[in-house]
Amino acid sequence: MQAEPHLPLPAELPLVDEPGGTDVDLKTQIIRFTVTGGLSAIVDFGLYALLFTVVGLPRELAKSASFVAGTTTAYLINRRWTFKAEPSRVRFLAVIALYACTFAVQVGLNGVMYSTLPDQWWRLPLAFLVAQGTATVINFVVQRLVIFKIH
Repeated sequence: MQAEPHLPLPAELPLVDEPGGTDVDLKTQIIRFTVTGGLSAIVDFGLYALLFTVVGLPRELAKSASFVAGTTTAYLINRRWTFKAEPSRVRFLAVIALYACTFAVQVGLNGVMYSTLPDQWWRLPLAFLVAQGTATVINFVVQRLVIFKIH
């Protein structure tokens, strides 16, 4: 019986030189996840605001593109720095499934908030913050309890 050919792992940036593992304590993970989330949120919101208000893309398309950029940034940093996990195809597929779910939550909640809030200067950032905050909590819990426990 022949062994199945192995597909290459997705390219990832070498952000740390430390060995992998999942022995990072909860407090450190929360701090690192928060820092990573802040950076990823800047990428997400910056691209969202640029595409929606400057380029003029429809809101859902602008938010979708920015979500992909922000969550890609978050995954790459979280895998290496926050959770110190080795590359894994199974983990990567689990992250894709998680991000598909949080994509629906974030884009949907952002749309609901934006549509229901008054037309004020703070509508765009507030809708973004509520949607981002909800997705962030979901992401941390599932990544900590499930995804980065996968070997």
